[in-house]
Amino acid sequence: MELRHLEHFVAVAEQKHFTRAAEAMSISQSGLSASIRALERELRASLFVRNTRSVELTEAGRALLCEGRRTLAAAEAAKDAVAAVQGLLRGHLTVGLEQCLGVVDVPALLAKFRSAYPGVEIEVRQAGSTPMLDELASGRLDVAFVATAGDPVDGLDLRPLSRESMVLVCAPDHRLAKASGVTLDDLAGESFVDFDPTWGARAISDRAFTTAGVAHPVTIEVNDVHTLLALVAHDLGVALVPERIAAKRGDHVTVSLAPGTASDWQVSVAVPTGSAASLAADALIGMLPTTAGHA
Repeated sequence: MELRHLEHFVAVAEQKHFTRAAEAMSISQSGLSASIRALERELRASLFVRNTRSVELTEAGRALLCEGRRTLAAAEAAKDAVAAVQGLLRGHLTVGLEQCLGVVDVPALLAKFRSAYPGVEIEVRQAGSTPMLDELASGRLDVAFVATAGDPVDGLDLRPLSRESMVLVCAPDHRLAKASGVTLDDLAGESFVDFDPTWGARAISDRAFTTAGVAHPVTIEVNDVHTLLALVAHDLGVALVPERIAAKRGDHVTVSLAPGTASDWQVSVAVPTGSAASLAADALIGMLPTTAGHA
């Protein structure tokens, strides 16, 4: 099985379209189709269901996709290992980042890395922490800056950068604005503004309310910190957020939670465990400041 056939297969699987995949791989569509047919002949299985608008993976294709990504990642790691022995760091580094973590100045870090290793192509993807952990495990990301409750994740090494408490934010004239040590029971009947379910802070809030058996109706869902704080300040709902987010400028009020109410919000840099970690990712992590600061 040739690696280029696997690369072409993964491209079609991700693009769900032969023309777009061919453009992404900088080859002709006929060449790409021939490569997929050769792979299907070798495996004696159809990998795609084709129609006029898009392509979908067959059961055999879905089985190959995960292992194909792992194989390609391992091949890149092997190339990097040889390059490292020769004193060169080359290849590709794919970085995941949940927005508004504020612990590390990631753009400055990436600029420093590019200056030190100009032979490495850098790709950055911004998303929620939950899907990024999955992409790390599948080999689609090399390293990710994520926010979680700090729980272990199989196959991944989460290296903590900071840890802080969750707090309540509400409008200045809200009934709990002057309270202290608020519990989740105190929030029964409230409407909530919150982030997308894939964000680390949202996952912590959801789990806390589920564990406490208290309803957590999210009536407004946003993907922006400043919008959340503005909505809260106008009394359109309350929210549980990390202290770092609550400290941002706005007309909201911050109220402490009672101890043990919710898990802490932990920002970590995450990589696959063992030999699956790339040399480029290790080099990037080695450039992190010993004391994380605000972005």
